[in-house]
Amino acid sequence: MRRITQLFKFIVPCFFCIASAQAGNDTIPGVRKIKDLVIYEDPMFYSSFPSVIKRPDGEIIVAFRRAPERKIFGEKSTNHVDPNSFLVLVRSADGEKWTREPELIYAHPFGGSQDPCLLQLRDGTLICTSYGWAFVRPEGITSMKKPFAEASSGVVFLGGYLLRSVDGGKKWMGPLYPPHIAPEINNTPFGTPLSAFNRGALCEGKNGQIFWAVAAGDSTKKSSVHLLISADNGVTWKYSTPVAVDKTVTFNETSVYETPKGDIVAFLRTADFDDKACIARSTDGGKTFGKWESMGFQGHPLNALRLPSDRVLLTYGYRHKPFGIRARILNAECTDFATAPEIILRDDGGTSDIGYTWPVMLDKERVLVTYYYNKANGTRHIAGTILEIK
Repeated sequence: MRRITQLFKFIVPCFFCIASAQAGNDTIPGVRKIKDLVIYEDPMFYSSFPSVIKRPDGEIIVAFRRAPERKIFGEKSTNHVDPNSFLVLVRSADGEKWTREPELIYAHPFGGSQDPCLLQLRDGTLICTSYGWAFVRPEGITSMKKPFAEASSGVVFLGGYLLRSVDGGKKWMGPLYPPHIAPEINNTPFGTPLSAFNRGALCEGKNGQIFWAVAAGDSTKKSSVHLLISADNGVTWKYSTPVAVDKTVTFNETSVYETPKGDIVAFLRTADFDDKACIARSTDGGKTFGKWESMGFQGHPLNALRLPSDRVLLTYGYRHKPFGIRARILNAECTDFATAPEIILRDDGGTSDIGYTWPVMLDKERVLVTYYYNKANGTRHIAGTILEIK
């Protein structure tokens, strides 16, 4: 499903080694899949787009977007936009057993919200970024200030916002609205310039700055990605530099990662580029980025996790047959992406409507990779895979 691409088209546990897709039945040394699990599932709801953090006390929090399963109303399908799409979370003490009833993070007063992206700062503060859609009647559309972005007729983009929590996600403050950035051409339904937005992991750098790669509808047909930086724990943001811009390739959902050396690496989702994953790198602390390049494989939004060895677990959804979840382990500076073997975590997805991975360390050797999933085109739910990596 190409949500943001469409937006800018005018704009018992089993233990076994994981097979490499590139190396046939060969295995990746030091990597073992422990189990797949369901984190949250309810046939009444379409649950998707998770993110995950581990609290200082060891509690695991998964945030996700939950909306009604439209089929319960006799409708043929469920879309990725819905006026009753809320941000919620579930908790776990061990990464395997989860609270049954989700806690509300935020319900937007003017529309449905998408993709809650969690970042835990070193002081324990939680930041959650999101964005929304308003459902506007025809008479409102005709009087709306142009240009504006529609997912479909009457579903108009609201732009991005942030929430903050200082008590482990029990209470949330906000919303706070990031600035509009100049490359963005679209307006909100209220006639004001869109605030910055994107889906993907933010990064708190060693210097305390927060790096956020945001998208911009830079024409009626595509989007580009740009870097915002916050020096006050995400309260305010300043534009820094373009990350990836091209005349024909669309860039959108992007995660950023800081290497031990201090490079800021952006892992980019694309459209109009055969679904190829791309990478861009800053060697000057996010002041500038070098030319983006293809990573040589297909993957939908990517996410990077530093392992205790300083290697990087890069995870992503695979939306081509066989549908599933995949990963690679990169070196500390993320320079061997073209040769790192591909790891198949799952290949039993029912359709391409899966993915949006987000990994977290459970302990020194185990990783939980979260994502949304479906089996045989059934209920979309929040799932996970636990890996052992030595």
